[in-house]
Amino acid sequence: MSVTDQESTEVRQIEAGENPTRFARGWHCLGLIRDFNDGSPHQIDAFGTSLVVFADSQGRLNVLDAYCRHMGGNLAHGSVKGDSIACPFHDWRWGGDGKCKLVPYAKRTPRLARTAKWPTLEQDGMLFIWNDPEGSAPPEENYIPRIEQAGSDEWTDWHWYTTVVNINCREIIDNVVDMAHFFYIHGSVPSHFKNIFEGPVATQYMNGGGRDDMQGTEGEKMLGSTSVASYYGPSFMIDDLTYHYPEADHKTILINCHYPIDANSFVLQYGIIVKKMAGVPEEIAMQTAIALGDWVKQGFEQDVQIWKNKARIDNPLLVEEDGPVYQLRRWYEQFYVDAADVVPEMTDRFEYELDTTVPREAWTKEMEANIAARAAESV
Repeated sequence: MSVTDQESTEVRQIEAGENPTRFARGWHCLGLIRDFNDGSPHQIDAFGTSLVVFADSQGRLNVLDAYCRHMGGNLAHGSVKGDSIACPFHDWRWGGDGKCKLVPYAKRTPRLARTAKWPTLEQDGMLFIWNDPEGSAPPEENYIPRIEQAGSDEWTDWHWYTTVVNINCREIIDNVVDMAHFFYIHGSVPSHFKNIFEGPVATQYMNGGGRDDMQGTEGEKMLGSTSVASYYGPSFMIDDLTYHYPEADHKTILINCHYPIDANSFVLQYGIIVKKMAGVPEEIAMQTAIALGDWVKQGFEQDVQIWKNKARIDNPLLVEEDGPVYQLRRWYEQFYVDAADVVPEMTDRFEYELDTTVPREAWTKEMEANIAARAAESV
């Protein structure tokens, strides 16, 4: 290339728009029911505001705006009284339906007064709330499937993790199509990688083995994993994940979910249940769940370190092996526009399977070189 050619070659610029201030339409998991159903109010900072979660006398969980419509007291700092949440400022009582139920010191209670109420769904041990900037009710047909294994005697209880990530939540979605990062970040060597997007569901199929140059000498070597992971809506993923070991397979269900705090941060949650091995005591089975959960935790922490230090990029420069990033983002956009503005390109079925031949050849050479270098150092 001549000097003239070099000078005329345009430098590719990173395009990065502002983070959206609108929050996604859909069901969002706030956490485990058991963590809210304790008789106390709980504050959740989400969707650019604060919410209060409380259980009524029947054990049903309710979610309201956290700030009392009387003088702005924080209901999450109040107390549960019967079926109502009582404001700590003046004891105004608000029911789970959002209506004012009682003002103890007043002749008349303004029973037509309402505060904001969030539709809820309690399913498989988890609490979901519905968010829609247009104010529409959730669809009659719930698109989040039941997890048959949850609550089964053959499976452990949920082992759950929560952390705050100070970036926009779109960054986590890109992982659905990102095969290569599994090798460089998570120590996996994908042998099969495929995506299917259709309607409100985006699925990743992946088979992979462990990196030979990263396997320790202690403990049982993991042979690989088989995963079918689907986002149901904008923020809730169910991963049917099996870890393969020489002695046995460990079948797990992994949840990866989040809800936005604001445009620049979100709460990342992930939980795991594990199928119990025949004849294994309950406490040993739970220890297995915790150990595998801690393994998953390491992976998410690796992702978080990347997200915290990367730039937002709306025009990523891609090669074929990077997968359908732009198609995924079009799918994701359906949750950020009015329902009337959802177009077929966002929801039509789309399939893409990556050819892993060239990446695996390159990664095999890299692993062999790393192993040889380590062996030479030990001589």
